[in-house]
Amino acid sequence: MDVKIQFFSGGYSTHREAIVMRGGSWKSIAFPAVFAVITHPRIGIILYDTGYSARFFEETRNFPARLYAMITPVVYEARDNAAVQLKDLGIDPADVKYIITSHFHADHVGGLKDFPNTKFICSRAGYESVKPRRGLNAVKAGFLAGLIPNDFEVRALYVENQSQVALDSSYAPFQSGYDIFKDGSCYLVDLPGHVVGQLGLFITAEDQKRYFLIADACWVSRAYKELRYPHPITQLITSNYKEYQDTLQKIYQFHRLHPEVIVVPTHCNEQYQDLASGVLA
Repeated sequence: MDVKIQFFSGGYSTHREAIVMRGGSWKSIAFPAVFAVITHPRIGIILYDTGYSARFFEETRNFPARLYAMITPVVYEARDNAAVQLKDLGIDPADVKYIITSHFHADHVGGLKDFPNTKFICSRAGYESVKPRRGLNAVKAGFLAGLIPNDFEVRALYVENQSQVALDSSYAPFQSGYDIFKDGSCYLVDLPGHVVGQLGLFITAEDQKRYFLIADACWVSRAYKELRYPHPITQLITSNYKEYQDTLQKIYQFHRLHPEVIVVPTHCNEQYQDLASGVLA
């Protein structure tokens, strides 16, 4: 099936590498908010996340949400907006069929409001885990309610509403996933730990090239290649650190079993630069 995938950055944040990967540098580095544009011959245009939008700065102008912007410094220009970048490709944002929402942190859902006709594929458990949060409780969860469209629940398609299917050995150690388009091109799998309901995406693109989009299961590629966990301080913002470790172990095992598959953490700048330049594509 002639499915195409392209990668873009919707702004970036800066952090010290040693926080997201033990043994990393203590210097501050850039973490792009990568989103993917998928062109499916039957479905049409699909996004995996959106990156940031200018609304992030509006929503974090006042306390306590301002703490979010202070803890996570963001660099963003108007041209980084996902809808703007789609228009540059000749794609009307109103024509985007689905946005796969890996989870509800601001760097993944920042642009949802720019897509008025889109259905949102996500985890019900993930959404319900953040929906009631406000104030400091929301900041701790990385959630900004103002980024979520008012009619989100009307347009949401929860993966839990369909049954998982068995995955063959080419996906091991992952054993089951959601065949969201019923054609084997895109499987969503649970990647718990970072947050409740985080969804990774296996996609088989043109020429049978395979990708595994892992959202924030880790932040840099060295982490899954070398099985390096983040600094223990990240336990303060991780929903379940033991599940996080188990998920990263599975991705590490998957990479060793299937090194030909391109594994894409949302925030790995080195990987993003290779994808955007066509080195890995």
